[in-house]
Order: sequence, then structure tokens, then C-alpha cells
Amino acid sequence: MTGQASIPLSVPAMKAGAVDFVITPFRVQDMPDAVLLAIDRGRTARDGAEAMVALQALSASLTLRKHEVMALVTSGPMIKQSAAELGLSEITVKIHRGDVMQKMPSRSLADLLRFAELLCEDRPKR
Repeated sequence: MTGQASIPLSVPAMKAGAVDFVITPFRVQDMPDAVLLAIDRGRTARDGAEAMVALQALSASLTLRKHEVMALVTSGPMIKQSAAELGLSEITVKIHRGDVMQKMPSRSLADLLRFAELLCEDRPKR
């Protein structure tokens, strides 16, 4: 809350995590609205973090081979190419893919791809 607003004042506040920038004089409802918005955003962020922890736990339960299959399957090559790269039969890759999709749990390859992208985004950047 401030008596005078300026871009040089508001930009650092927003970068520091401010949800709203309330300028005086303000309506009585402006402050409760800003607080409720902050609570809602905090809840959404917490829910997202909890979902990410659950996804990481599911990923950690995969074997090394299943991680390799997941990485190949979600990176684009056909099953035949993935099998050749891993030195496995196509049916074995399909079985591993099915196991991965069941453990993650993915209803489709698109779901698995989304999970893989989320897990990659969460890794520390080098």
C-alpha cells in the first residue's frame, strides 16, 4: 500500500512477490480482495509444489531401464528405433513403456510426455 505509485517503486515490489499494488486512497474492499488473491495464489503454488513432489516420488520408483525407456519414448523415436538403441526387442520396450505409463500414472503418451517435461523443468540447470 502506498500513497503514491510510480513504476520505479512498483516494479521491485512485484518482483519481490507483491500480489497487488494498492494506492491510497483505496476502496474498503481493495485490501481484502488483495489479501484473498494472495491466499489463493499461495494455495495454488503449494498445490503445484505438492503435485511435483508426488510426481518426483513416482519417477524415483522407476528402475534405471524404465527411466531409459521413458526418456527415449518421450523424445520422439519410434518403438523400433528405441528398441535398437537400447538393444532390446520391440515387445520389451512396449512392456517397459506400459509399466512406466502405469506407474506414473499416464492415460496416454501425451500425459507421459507432459510428466517428462515437468520432471525435466524441475531439474537444476547446468
